[in-house]
Amino acid sequence: MPQTIKTKSGRVLVLPGAEEESQINAGIAADPDTFVPTDEQFQQFRRVSPGRPPLETPKELISIRLSPDVLSAFRATGKGWQTKIDAALKQWLQDHSELS
Repeated sequence: MPQTIKTKSGRVLVLPGAEEESQINAGIAADPDTFVPTDEQFQQFRRVSPGRPPLETPKELISIRLSPDVLSAFRATGKGWQTKIDAALKQWLQDHSELS
């Protein structure tokens, strides 16, 4: 008989019963392309270093208010629009270096 579990997020999982589980395992055993990896093989499947490497100078998360026209113009450029704002501000700093 299937077992029903409700997760913390409210999702409902239906787990197979004992009979269905044995049918699944029999199908797995009969499949020539299926194998149980050894511990050594399993270790090779794992990623060595998950995620991106840390940046030498990471960017700082801030909150900034921009004019709607400025924001929509940068967003219209597509993916990477926040990086383009950063580049525009860096260029402005170079052009106005007398302020430093």
